[in-house]
Amino acid sequence: MFRKHFFLVIALVVIGVMVVAGGARLLTANKPPQGGGGGGGAGRAGQPVAVVPATIGVSPFTNDIEVLGAAKARQSVILTAAATQLVTKINFQSGQSVRQGQVLAELNAREQDANIIQAKAALDFAEKTRDRWQALADRGVAPKATAEQFQSAYEQAKANLAANQARAGDRTIRAPFSGVVGLTDAAPGMLINPGATIATLDDVSVIRVDFPVAERFLGVLKEGLPITAHTDAYPDRVFTGRVAKLDTRLDPSSRSLIARAEFANPDGRMRPGMLMHVSIKQDQRTALSAPESAVAFEGQAAYVLALEPGPKGLIAKRRDVKIGVRQNAFVEILSGLNIGDRVMAEGLNRVQSGATVVIAGQGGAGAQRRPGA
Repeated sequence: MFRKHFFLVIALVVIGVMVVAGGARLLTANKPPQGGGGGGGAGRAGQPVAVVPATIGVSPFTNDIEVLGAAKARQSVILTAAATQLVTKINFQSGQSVRQGQVLAELNAREQDANIIQAKAALDFAEKTRDRWQALADRGVAPKATAEQFQSAYEQAKANLAANQARAGDRTIRAPFSGVVGLTDAAPGMLINPGATIATLDDVSVIRVDFPVAERFLGVLKEGLPITAHTDAYPDRVFTGRVAKLDTRLDPSSRSLIARAEFANPDGRMRPGMLMHVSIKQDQRTALSAPESAVAFEGQAAYVLALEPGPKGLIAKRRDVKIGVRQNAFVEILSGLNIGDRVMAEGLNRVQSGATVVIAGQGGAGAQRRPGA
């Protein structure tokens, strides 16, 4: 019993000591400072904050239509043979630039060459026979019907020669247009079947991009409209071109129109098959602008801290603004500011509306410089 009361007394004494020590600490903390040592720290009440200003000016803005499209060559073809035959010559290398009409490959044409020789001989004989009978018919010695029969035989021989020459031409593969030849596995001695690929040929001097445009933008879209595009392969490169053609009808399921853009490709960086991010600029205009860092948001509302004259210098005063699009690190200001107004360029969350501020680099010794200014 004695031990129980002893511990209770000890606990009460400890609690009393803690209460006395806490009260002494509060009295010491609330005691006014002694002496006049004047070095106020950062955040001392009443000290102005140094801020970086930005002046409201004008900048160009546009409303962009952005879609995806696939790049393709202005002209593209798969070179193939018209008949089953052996390859005798390959006159190009993969990736080589060729001109229109250049012979790219030759197939075995010995049989066709022989047929041409035979057809020429037949044509020569038919021509001489026709002339002889025509002369007899003119003198009245032979009937005109016979002369007309040999004239017909001459025409048939002439057509037969042309047919053999055309078949021989199928054994020579020529470039239908100037372009770049793709990779090929064809080699002399290979048997080529009709439809088998010898090589691909692309005219990449101009790249076409077909892309869909929603029906609501048809009033803006027109041939000749400037257009830009970029691709993931060259993220820092912007390609410029124009709208070349518009399709004649809309897709009934997507309510969109296919537009075709053309881009000059002198350095050959754009290649057929690339996925292109196409951007059409419309409604180009000049409007008031502020740096993006000078505009803060509260829900759907936007505001800036304008730098206005106050009783003790400049004060930062909140102004609600209506904004438009954001482009090139600037925000379009539709209302709430005038050209020439000065606003805080950054750090709006560090300054309250109505606070006294100074321009960074122009404040006095007592000005508190905002971190990062």
